[in-house]
Amino acid sequence: MRVLFVCLGNICRSPTAEGVLRHQLQAAGLAGQVQVASAGTGDWHVGKGPDSRTCKAALARGYDLSQQRAQQVKAEHFAEYDLILAMDESNLRHLRAMRAPNATGELDLFLRRYGAPVDEVPDPYYGGAEGFEQVLDLIEAACHELVVEIKGRL
Repeated sequence: MRVLFVCLGNICRSPTAEGVLRHQLQAAGLAGQVQVASAGTGDWHVGKGPDSRTCKAALARGYDLSQQRAQQVKAEHFAEYDLILAMDESNLRHLRAMRAPNATGELDLFLRRYGAPVDEVPDPYYGGAEGFEQVLDLIEAACHELVVEIKGRL
């Protein structure tokens, strides 16, 4: 199975989700069966690592995001990934607009799909450290539910 997380710049929310899901899959013994990546709808940060505040908050919880590099979502991703999960409605609209009618990748809003108390992962970029902690809280819980779904699919 292949999962792609998508946010705006691929430096805060989607790399966090990628790192958390990788960690949870490893703990569940599923790491070798699932390919996980992240991308952004924008191209501003392509080739750069995640935001330093994202890395710091993630590392404090045991997630090392330092090897990740931002990429922009491409039309080919809709054929390469089984599940493409957007962090917010704006990203979801962007993905729907670029998705070919015959694309096979399933597209959904990440938190809404996994029963979170809110539909969107808030963008912490312009806020303080508490925003990055909130993002981690939401993503950890939703990834737990995603792992349950993945187990059912494999």
